[in-house]
Amino acid sequence: MNARSQAAGQGAPGTGIFYGWFVVGAVLVVMTVTAGLGFYNLSVYLKAFIAERGFSVSATSGATACFFISSGITGLGVASLIEKYDPRWVITIGAMLSAIATFGAGYVTELWQLYAFYVLFGAGYAGAALIPGTTLVARWFVRKRSIALSVASTGLSLGGILLTPLAANMIEHMGLSGASPWLAVMFLLGVIPVSWFFIRSSPHAMGLGPDGDPIMRDKSGAPLPADGIDFEMAIRSRFFVFTAGAFIFAMMAQVGVIAHLFRLVAVRSGSNDTAALAVATMAMASIVGRLVGGWGLVYISSRLFVFGLMLVQGVALTLYASAEGTPALLATTVIFGVTVGNLLMMQPLLIAEAFGLKAYGRIYSFNQLLMTLGVATGPAALGFFYEWLDGYDVAFLVMAAASGLAFLLAVAAGPARALIESESHT
Repeated sequence: MNARSQAAGQGAPGTGIFYGWFVVGAVLVVMTVTAGLGFYNLSVYLKAFIAERGFSVSATSGATACFFISSGITGLGVASLIEKYDPRWVITIGAMLSAIATFGAGYVTELWQLYAFYVLFGAGYAGAALIPGTTLVARWFVRKRSIALSVASTGLSLGGILLTPLAANMIEHMGLSGASPWLAVMFLLGVIPVSWFFIRSSPHAMGLGPDGDPIMRDKSGAPLPADGIDFEMAIRSRFFVFTAGAFIFAMMAQVGVIAHLFRLVAVRSGSNDTAALAVATMAMASIVGRLVGGWGLVYISSRLFVFGLMLVQGVALTLYASAEGTPALLATTVIFGVTVGNLLMMQPLLIAEAFGLKAYGRIYSFNQLLMTLGVATGPAALGFFYEWLDGYDVAFLVMAAASGLAFLLAVAAGPARALIESESHT
């Protein structure tokens, strides 16, 4: 490795910082913008479309589900594109599609336009958010991958804390028509410049290996290809099938509870302010939990960590079933928030650990498509059990049972490295 590439790999001249951390910082910013103006802003759009445009709750809720379906399906294509082309182009196209959809929100008056908005928005979100972001971090880090992913994915929570309230305030005071052009500009300016200034497709592009190590080469001096398992073999493996099933149930319970948390706390505490505090507490606990978890994973087994998360989530949901009063509700929310911060981070970590980087993007995107089953059905499932069982008490116990089932499926998946180690010995 020559002096020039080494200096480039170390970041700014004289800083001694591995350039991968600049990539992590850029991904954090991108995730902050895409989550704050995209994922967490969906509930804001739902309210605005109902209040301003007169759409029914059922029609708007159905259209919102199209966001997740579109994002999941588009993600498969995104994964293939970032394996072949510079991820910055994919992120840019995703941001542009999201901005076009956001701009168009101000002109939605018909039901078909409402569904078209969410389909286009979901496709753009897939191109700019989790799939390219986690793929980039996985390429740049191995030993410190958990720490790097915990920092980068903190942007998801920051977006909900910093940008979603701003977007909600703009829509409330300016209306959808007045706010949507500004939100579209924010999307473009928040994603595209930072991507092109700081993101690089891989450490190889700067003459480095992951974590700043020298590039591994074969006997002829050519760089070794990324290690790992083929896509078809990976998705048929025992580990993938059972782990995907585990996360479907875990995310169904988690997203369902997040959607109903405000109402649960408001009803039991008698205060909307307490409910708002609970949501903010969950967000802060998720940030702190994710950062601590990322550091801890350097020293402990990721598989055991996932077991613990699913059990703790089950305990938290069991406590919610009977929690009354502000102190008990907020304390339970802290416990639950820690699992929120870490479970999402663990999916890309486990996939990279189990299957390597050879087909990481395609495997992760397929996993995300399956996760749509849990994410999309969670809120509706908890609402159904609430109505059927006449209250949140037993409904939350059902969600706790879903977390318990997730734990059993994760145990049944077996060792994460079983497939890749068996391949290395053949």
